Amino acid sequence: MDIFLSVLIGIGLSAACGFRVFVPLLVLSLASISGHAHLAPEFNWFGSYPALIAFAVATVLEIAAYYLPVVDNFLDTLATPAAVIAGTLVTASLVTDTSPLLKWSLALIAGGGTAGLVQSTTVVARAALTAATGGLANPMLATLELGGAILTSVLAIIVPLIAIILIATVGCLVGLWLLLRRGRKATA
Repeated sequence: MDIFLSVLIGIGLSAACGFRVFVPLLVLSLASISGHAHLAPEFNWFGSYPALIAFAVATVLEIAAYYLPVVDNFLDTLATPAAVIAGTLVTASLVTDTSPLLKWSLALIAGGGTAGLVQSTTVVARAALTAATGGLANPMLATLELGGAILTSVLAIIVPLIAIILIATVGCLVGLWLLLRRGRKATA
């Protein structure tokens, strides 16, 4: 059961990495320092005060950058591989007492894959919103993404199963919306 819970928390935090790279790292660092998250020994540095400060500064800079026109779209280019890496590391940091092969396989597939999927969805949404509004609505999307990152990160630590259900529900709704949109374009 311990590995199952660790993977659930890792997937939840990885999904949050798809919204904002550094918010879940900051939440994980806070959770580790407060004793609410137990890290694999090689990742104990996540729960250090220097890491907490670094993640806090990076979070503030990342949040601010997404509110700057043109920078937000450029940042998506950098954030996509960064989200996959962060999602992989977050999941690996939480999976303890297992073989390295299993740990890194779960981390890459479940963590990195989830982060990449969520990040890809936000990239497509930002590109569509930029095209439709000339970028005027991008701050609204940035706020929604930030809220999603915070909510998903906190839920992943407190009630990981609910975080996974939330991620799956939002993913299904976005997928349905894309299918319906594609269907409308095909018939037009």
